[in-house]
Amino acid sequence: MDSRRTRTRTRADCFFQMGLWVFDLEKHVSFYGAYHKNKVNSLIHVLCVWPILFSSLLLLAYTKQLVPQLPWMPSSLQLPSSSFFFLHRFMVLNYSFVIAVIYAVLYVSLDPRAGSLAAFLVLACWVGANAVAQNLPICCGRKLFILSQLICWSCQFVGHAVFEKRAPALLHNLPQALLIAPLWVLLQLLHSAFHYEPYPGFTKNVEIKVNANIAQFHRQATHNTHNKKKTLAAD
Repeated sequence: MDSRRTRTRTRADCFFQMGLWVFDLEKHVSFYGAYHKNKVNSLIHVLCVWPILFSSLLLLAYTKQLVPQLPWMPSSLQLPSSSFFFLHRFMVLNYSFVIAVIYAVLYVSLDPRAGSLAAFLVLACWVGANAVAQNLPICCGRKLFILSQLICWSCQFVGHAVFEKRAPALLHNLPQALLIAPLWVLLQLLHSAFHYEPYPGFTKNVEIKVNANIAQFHRQATHNTHNKKKTLAAD
């Protein structure tokens, strides 16, 4: 009985720790930031991350509608066609909507202020992607997706190889890198323009963790190089 209770508590602790990790903004931002310390590489990602997200939503905008589209407002409440509500026809509940909601919910959970702005931008990308999909045949949409992904990913890999001198974050943790990248870009821009931080001391704490991560990376790289030399000498 005691061993069962111990196992149950251990599982509960694991789920609790996992929950803390998922919503730990400092950990996510410092993880991603450690791979984007170089200013040129950072700028490349600022320019390329959101186009990658948009083009991905564009491809998913061609998928089938999962549930019926939300109805128009009652005729007595309808606003002129030039109003915001004309966007209704682009609010298609397909797989692009599912992905956009996942991003939006995560961002608001991580930071209610900047996360809300990020969530709004993601949902705007969803609407924009469906607008493009409704006005472009799927063959053109696919070409636009491939071109955007090819250019943006190539630029980012060049940024890592030439300027950062470190492999991309996605090779270490793919889901975390893909989910956090757009929010990281927005936080970078908000901090540069308005000195924004989610809470006092956030930037300093992230900087400490980033530097620690980079120092560990260099120690590991030095250790691996030393071991290779020893192996070659032994041969």
